[in-house]
Amino acid sequence: MHHSSIRRVKIVSMDEITPLSGTTTTNKSNKTSMSPLETTSPSSSSLSQQEYEVYQDDPHTTFAPNHNTFLYNYVPIEYVEKLYPSHLPRSIQLLRLENIAVPACYLCVGLLQGLSGPFINVYPQFLGASEAQQTSISAIKSLPASFKLAFGFFSDNVPFMGFRRKSYMFIGWAMSSLSMMFLLSFSNLERVSNVANDNEDAVNNRAFSPAEDAPSIPFLTLSLLIFGTGFWFADVMGDSMVAEKAKLEPEESRGQLQSTCYACRFFGLMIAAPVSTVLYSKYGPQIIVTLMALLPMTMLVPIYYLYEVKHAEIKSTREQCSEIWNTVCSRAVWQPMGFVYVYNVLQIGNAAWREFLLSVLLFEDWQLNTLFVIANVLLYLGVMAYKYYFIRYSWRSIYIGTTLLNGFLSMMQILLIQGITFGLSPFVFALGDDIFADFIAGVQFLPTTIMMVHLCPSGSEGASYAMFTTVNNCALGMASALSTVLLGIWDVSKETMVSGDLSGMTKLTILTTCLQTAGLFFVRLLPKTKDDLAVLHADQYSGSKIGGTVFLSVTVLSVMYAIIVNLLNILSPGWAGES
Repeated sequence: MHHSSIRRVKIVSMDEITPLSGTTTTNKSNKTSMSPLETTSPSSSSLSQQEYEVYQDDPHTTFAPNHNTFLYNYVPIEYVEKLYPSHLPRSIQLLRLENIAVPACYLCVGLLQGLSGPFINVYPQFLGASEAQQTSISAIKSLPASFKLAFGFFSDNVPFMGFRRKSYMFIGWAMSSLSMMFLLSFSNLERVSNVANDNEDAVNNRAFSPAEDAPSIPFLTLSLLIFGTGFWFADVMGDSMVAEKAKLEPEESRGQLQSTCYACRFFGLMIAAPVSTVLYSKYGPQIIVTLMALLPMTMLVPIYYLYEVKHAEIKSTREQCSEIWNTVCSRAVWQPMGFVYVYNVLQIGNAAWREFLLSVLLFEDWQLNTLFVIANVLLYLGVMAYKYYFIRYSWRSIYIGTTLLNGFLSMMQILLIQGITFGLSPFVFALGDDIFADFIAGVQFLPTTIMMVHLCPSGSEGASYAMFTTVNNCALGMASALSTVLLGIWDVSKETMVSGDLSGMTKLTILTTCLQTAGLFFVRLLPKTKDDLAVLHADQYSGSKIGGTVFLSVTVLSVMYAIIVNLLNILSPGWAGES
């Protein structure tokens, strides 16, 4: 970037900047401007309290010293500089009071996913829900995620109280909290101990049974629907703000903002999942629901201080639709997103694997829970490994390396099926196989999300980023559905495997491994780096209405598929053959 575009300006007081809460403030800061697409920032050594280098294109970007931060007088300056890097625009210094709600939102998402997962998997069954009803409740949890595109488009076009993100994030978390408070207030979540010898549950070796006024399945389902709607609504607002802020990152640190936020999310998931399992086993469901009610409430104060431009200029719905259409017609969008969709559809797992672990290897519940907990830890470590090490490698290199390693680990499952474990117990062998697959998934996760942010047009970040993530999620959902279809090719029923015939299991493992690895045939569709992505976008022949039409058609059909399947699970339990 040529330095001739840089000019010196005098200090601008915070009194001249729109305050966070609409009131006057006397905090001092300095205002700069920079292009969201090409950013270069002054080094921390060149910054002073009197004068700063600024860029002409974006008047909202502010470089500020960190001497006015809370920790400045209590922590060595080198640590303050790491927490509040003065060479970065103030709006992407995530630990500042006006930005802390963004990483906190991601952390809260991870914590709630970890808390609610074991609860939703166990509690409905404890209430006596049938397999079909359990499927319905799982569908209720995921149904609002199918409307992420609508949530994003709505926030882009309809500000509330002058804000496009802040107000809706507040509403989303408030909805989640209130729904769990209603569940606590109008039902009894306590477990009743079975002490009478003639009690049916005692005869069946159940230590606890539901209270007489325990929530009904419909009431529990409604509560979870409201909780999920608020949860995903707030999540979309967090994603939208990250998509906006990521464009202000200096070139040398592109991707760090997203990797930090997603590290917060997976850290929360890693911590909350085992904690939820232990708390539920020891104290019952009431403590879990109480935490699910309180955690979203902790977000409301950070959201109050969250900075967002009030009454920002908003393009008309027609202009935004036109802009999104031009975006998806660009080869820089439909080509890499086409790879993301095809690659994820091919990540078809072996749907009989869990049954094999339980029925053939006789894994106990604690062993499966151990696999789950360690997998979450490795998922988090995979994200951190990309953030601090693999981020320097090209996107293609990441996908090629991780796909080949995943193929090798999947083939190792064949050794476990054949009983070849090199002297290790089946549990230890499976532990090494399964958990490293989650480490690989963590490494793969961030390159895709970083690419998605670079594809978002300014002013439509909510709808466009939600659209890209929807494509990604729907592809994974399609892979899950296809994994069930493959069960009919060979006999992998419980009875067959228990009888000692594991030939079908071996063939199914080979097939799914080959399909997962086949994604490499399409890796040339993926740009190597964000620079290649920019070249694709700048190509005069990159626009294609056919490509845009196919991309939107796949997106819409995938969303419709997810919605229809979830609605069938809710309105017609058992339609897929469940009992």
